[in-house]
Amino acid sequence: MGFFTGLLVLLLTGGWAFRRWLLDRPVPQRQAVPMAAEVYRVGSTCIIRRRSDNPVRSVVVMHGFLENPLYFTQYYSDPTIELIMLTSGDYHLPLANPVFQQPPWPTTPALVTGLIASDAQVLNLALQYLVSTPDVRVHGHSRGGAVVLEAARQRPDLFEAAAVLLEAPALPQGRAYRPTPRLGHWLLPLVHLLWQGKPASILSRPIWGPLHDASKRELILAMPFNPRSSRVVMTNLEDLEQWMRSTGPEIYRHVKRGAILVPQQDRVLHSGAMLDSARQAENLQIIEVPDGSHFVLLDNPEAIPPLIRN
Repeated sequence: MGFFTGLLVLLLTGGWAFRRWLLDRPVPQRQAVPMAAEVYRVGSTCIIRRRSDNPVRSVVVMHGFLENPLYFTQYYSDPTIELIMLTSGDYHLPLANPVFQQPPWPTTPALVTGLIASDAQVLNLALQYLVSTPDVRVHGHSRGGAVVLEAARQRPDLFEAAAVLLEAPALPQGRAYRPTPRLGHWLLPLVHLLWQGKPASILSRPIWGPLHDASKRELILAMPFNPRSSRVVMTNLEDLEQWMRSTGPEIYRHVKRGAILVPQQDRVLHSGAMLDSARQAENLQIIEVPDGSHFVLLDNPEAIPPLIRN
């Protein structure tokens, strides 16, 4: 082996080793707020049920890729709402001093961390065992929309009476606004590390929409710190792309009522592909938000259908 060949092999081996270290390097947590809530562990996932003395309706929420459940708390602040929030598998729990409870389900399913199908199983545990009112909304944002649809496919019986709200969702045959190139996938752990070093560096990009709200800015600044490792970021991204490619519109038959919110200024997911897919959901209303960014709940809350009792 010549000198330059040996040097190349050494560099490649070192590069692979460095990437593997980056994939599993622990990511520090940024957001942790006090909240009167019960917390249930399901493998590497958590379910948070905010305390409500006399709830009149229940809302179960699933956040999007790199987000955390605090995305929903301001909108669903009404104390009569039983708000049940999920974290994605192997994401930080954004609560200070959480109070963990013994789960009411008899067995915990075996879950593969980072998959839409696994998060869907956890969502169904929340619907089956934690919801305490007959009026139920299941709200998924972005990747969380795919989790909601997958949960309905797994347990359609739990969605017979539930209204779904799919906000800027990942949908069957959907796609990203700009696909990630193969090299981008390989470099993702390094990009993730650099983003943590300067989390405000990408705030000027148009994907975020308006940034005048301080709580929205803080949610965005926390995004690179929400997953516990770059490996789960990689798994989330690859699984999400595969789910959109391989899932057909027949999945919509498992949801009986609700709405799909399609923001026309989405710069994360492709709004045209989202709209084409949504038109195949016979039981769901389509709500287009002409000036809406990917974060409809934060930027255009007036577009969210009101909670109506059955």
